[in-house]
Amino acid sequence: MTLPTIRPGHPDEHDVIARVWMESWVSTGLSQASESLLNDLRARLPREIAGGWSLFVADDHGTIAAMLALHLPTLLLDQLMVAPSHQGKSLGRHLLAFTRRQMPDEIWLKCVRENDKAWCWYEREGFVFEKESLNPVTGFTMKHYRWKRTNHTSEVNS
Repeated sequence: MTLPTIRPGHPDEHDVIARVWMESWVSTGLSQASESLLNDLRARLPREIAGGWSLFVADDHGTIAAMLALHLPTLLLDQLMVAPSHQGKSLGRHLLAFTRRQMPDEIWLKCVRENDKAWCWYEREGFVFEKESLNPVTGFTMKHYRWKRTNHTSEVNS
């Protein structure tokens, strides 16, 4: 199986991207799918892009399989959301490798504390827990992580 192509997301795809975002979030078991949630995510996309997001999608032969939102000025991996139909197929690792090419020395991210699957995965991928804080908008406690290039992670095995 070839991995989807990572490319910039386009404004005319925002509806589909918001739906993938919602489906991925709902797959964590921390929320229920709803028109209200979908509308919030639809409205959030252009606002976040205006605030500095670089929005990418994983395009699987015309199907949006995932969304990736990076805030390059602050070295933040803000969102990495894989559609449930594409989970478990190494797409997350593919997106993380892409992220490391965009931000090769350091990456920050926040993850909901109750999303064990996500933060355990980030820890396996070399991210180090820094602290916890409460998100005043959502009420979720967020775990803050950082990945920093070291000589070990930048070496290529010959």
